[in-house]
Amino acid sequence: MRCHTVLSIWMCMFPIATATLAADPKLDFNRDVRPILSENCFQCHGPDERKRKSGLRLDQKDQVFKAAKSGAIPIVPGNPGQSELIKRVLSSDDDEHMPPKKTLAKEQIEILRRWIQQGAQYKAHWAFLAPERSDIPVPAAKHADWPRNAVDNFVLARLEQHGIEPSPETDRRTLIRRVSLDLTGIPPTPAEVDAFLADKSGDAYEKLVDRLLASPRYGERMAMQWLDGARYADSNGYQADYERFMWRWRDWVIDAYNKNMPFDRFTIEQLAGDLLPNATLEQRIATGFNRNHRINTEGGVIAEEWRTETVIDRVETTSEVWLGLTMGCARCHDHKYDPITQKEFYQFFSFFNNINESGTGEEKPVNHPPFVKAPSAEQQQMLDRLIAANKDSDVRMSAAMPEVDKAQSAWEAAVLKDAPSVPKLDQWYSVGPFHAASFDAAYDTAYEPEKNVDLAKSYQDGQQPLKWVAQPTWEDGKAHDLIGDNCATYLYRVIRSERPVALSLSLGSDDAIKVWLNHAEVLADKVTRGVAPDQEKITINLQAGDNALLMKIVNAGGGYGFYFKALESGVPGTVVAMIKTPADKRSEQQKTELRAYYRTNLAPELKSLRDQIQLSKKQQAELEMQIPTTMVMEELPAPRDAFVLIRGQYDKKGDKVPLGLPAALPPMPKDAPPNRLGLAKWIVDPTNPLTARVAVNRFWERFFGIGIVRTSENFGSQAEWPSHPELLDWMATEFVRLKWDQKAFQKLIVSSATYRQSSKFRFELLEKDPENRLLARGPRFRLQAELIRDQALAMGGLLSEKLGGPSVRPYQPEGVWDDTNVYGNLRNYKNDHDAGLYRRSMYTIWKRTAAPPSMGLFDMPSREICVVKRSRTNTPLQALALLNEVTYVEASRALAQRMIKEGGSSPRERIAFAFRCATARAPNDGEAALLLKGFDERLAKFRNNTEAAKKLIGVGESKSDASLDPVELAAYTTTAAIIMNLDETITRE
Repeated sequence: MRCHTVLSIWMCMFPIATATLAADPKLDFNRDVRPILSENCFQCHGPDERKRKSGLRLDQKDQVFKAAKSGAIPIVPGNPGQSELIKRVLSSDDDEHMPPKKTLAKEQIEILRRWIQQGAQYKAHWAFLAPERSDIPVPAAKHADWPRNAVDNFVLARLEQHGIEPSPETDRRTLIRRVSLDLTGIPPTPAEVDAFLADKSGDAYEKLVDRLLASPRYGERMAMQWLDGARYADSNGYQADYERFMWRWRDWVIDAYNKNMPFDRFTIEQLAGDLLPNATLEQRIATGFNRNHRINTEGGVIAEEWRTETVIDRVETTSEVWLGLTMGCARCHDHKYDPITQKEFYQFFSFFNNINESGTGEEKPVNHPPFVKAPSAEQQQMLDRLIAANKDSDVRMSAAMPEVDKAQSAWEAAVLKDAPSVPKLDQWYSVGPFHAASFDAAYDTAYEPEKNVDLAKSYQDGQQPLKWVAQPTWEDGKAHDLIGDNCATYLYRVIRSERPVALSLSLGSDDAIKVWLNHAEVLADKVTRGVAPDQEKITINLQAGDNALLMKIVNAGGGYGFYFKALESGVPGTVVAMIKTPADKRSEQQKTELRAYYRTNLAPELKSLRDQIQLSKKQQAELEMQIPTTMVMEELPAPRDAFVLIRGQYDKKGDKVPLGLPAALPPMPKDAPPNRLGLAKWIVDPTNPLTARVAVNRFWERFFGIGIVRTSENFGSQAEWPSHPELLDWMATEFVRLKWDQKAFQKLIVSSATYRQSSKFRFELLEKDPENRLLARGPRFRLQAELIRDQALAMGGLLSEKLGGPSVRPYQPEGVWDDTNVYGNLRNYKNDHDAGLYRRSMYTIWKRTAAPPSMGLFDMPSREICVVKRSRTNTPLQALALLNEVTYVEASRALAQRMIKEGGSSPRERIAFAFRCATARAPNDGEAALLLKGFDERLAKFRNNTEAAKKLIGVGESKSDASLDPVELAAYTTTAAIIMNLDETITRE
């Protein structure tokens, strides 16, 4: 479970809170009192009925003003001395003192005393009260010339309360780097910096912001954090940790951001796109959000247990991502801090309990049902062209052609003449033996009454026998060798036929069978248990030439056989029957089918067109085999019952529960259906007090390094009080007023004077606002893992411009995957080559049990569970990685080559060029002198050791320019590495 501990709710805000109390002696329950009670009292006197002591509940006012059996009154408004609460926290008697084994700080006791003295006013938790726009006036500011929009009025009002002046606007070089990294994750090029500096128009910055928001890189930047919350990965997790394929969902997210999909629609499609009327493929793909969970494919797992775990994971993820609630804490008992009961948890659980999934999966690199084929835009365009071409060919094939009709009549006459002389074939023949070496030989002959009978015997008209040729198998667009084990056997043969032939197929097996002919599925999951051949008739229509036949036996545990029978004269019996029907007696359907059969199989005049159709359909079939699948949500026809699970155990069912929402939150909209779609609409309904607040707070956290609510992952009772509560509520209502327009809202923030402030530290703020919560300056914080790597590749000119697509394999330490898994296909890691090495970091293949180590060093989560807030650390290993990891060494060499070719003629000019690429500014005299001195020293060192120089510039797969002096290039490479590792480079400022 992920019950969140208190995050220094009071003490971390003490400098601000003290000033607040001095400026406003009237205490606020939510701001000042609730954090103290939540941290110290609610665990024993809160929402969890089973853990509640003495029947006393301090999170609601119903009981606290009533006398207990002892006569003591917990709280006497206006009289702290008579209030049992104050007596208990001050008591020196261990049996009486509260909280047990803990003493409140003097400041906290004083707050409780003053609150009671002021009347002990209670309020519902602030985050559960919907913000009302009319109740949030934009404050007037004394310095009316500073605000650029309403955001600044709220910030400036707080600063003025504390006697603090805002910082001046930062320089334009810093500003373009700041906003470029925030909106696209890529630093500006020197040319882009120069263009911005040269634009003296009044709207130069607005044009810059608009350009960045329109960049396809914007969608990638926004998607990075969303993937954390969605727990996106390219493997299942758990023991074998096999690969899965969900990148088409990742592409959907990037595309949705780039198209500026409104946040309410963005929400609805991911939670319930499959339930929308006439849902499109893209809307179904969107629901992959809640199929990114881990899947346990280990043998012997209990399916229902793991299906239940999957549903619980969706409850936890959905509530944390959109509502900022730790709802998972109510899985086993009532929530200890928030008004969410265990029953309400399972009512919420009911929304996700009806997905058509088993709870387990195959030990193979495949997607698990339900899934859909999800062509990329390029694949869809190619497929549309082929389908259109095939339709056109079909029209041409059915066009009026009197000569062909005349030839058809002659052919029909010949068939009628020959038909009586063709013997009727009742014998079925095996084409085997097909068996795997691991099967017991005793089973080889099962269901094979005519074992090893030559298939040629089935042809009595003298045509060439069918030839069987061993080939690799194919399935899901991937080639396999012939496989035989206790899980599945794949059988593949190429059948060569001189002319179209219809065969009947019988399956003599007790296992699930799949059959494909020419890459088209003929039979899926057919189960035949010893059915006699003449009772099972499936027609296989061979075309002239090579025919690809693939069969798959799923979980084969015994014998099996396949039997074929040629039909009369090579012509299907149904066709012969139609020919035997007099022409004037045939129905229109018979005429159409007979005409189509002749033209598409036999007419000599149409051979060229048939060849063209065959080629086109083969291309279409091959393309369709390459189309990826992606896992999606899919509702069962009839919903499953849901129950309270005692202690959260899947097999300990308590009371049955209906769909439902926590009573502390607004009810479902009246027009919302009682399913996931209704839940999604409730989440984005303007009356929901949480969704908009949570979303805008995370936007703010992205731009300022910390949210207005520090606990961006938790808006429940243990949440920190907002640093700017009125601003938070104004922004939440503004986001809704903007119709959930994400780009417009972010433009509002980055256009504010608050965002554009200098981040230069001011000593007077050390005492008044050490954490910059009042926002008297611009923030400084380290870039996240993906941005640090992407920036290095961009500076070296290596970063690939490709958008979307499958995950790639950049450099990684040898053996890092092998140590975590004995099984699974994600072993023996081999890095990609060429562009695959230089894609943006968000496309790096993500194995849950061994996440990319260099990004893990920079606090990227493992993606095993939902994470909406990353930690931010500073360790020596980070510096070691940036100086020694192959990607960074190679990027340094690539930047060194740019320094020599683009940076000017002298070492000073070239160093200044690299410095500008990294920081958007030129080095000052001291920085330039220090870097130049180091370059000269390393140049001399490499001249004395040319082998070391050649080794350094040979790191990585991109080739160094042979025309450059390797010694000089090595010296510039080390200089570039130092610049790439500056604190200013890996920090947003």
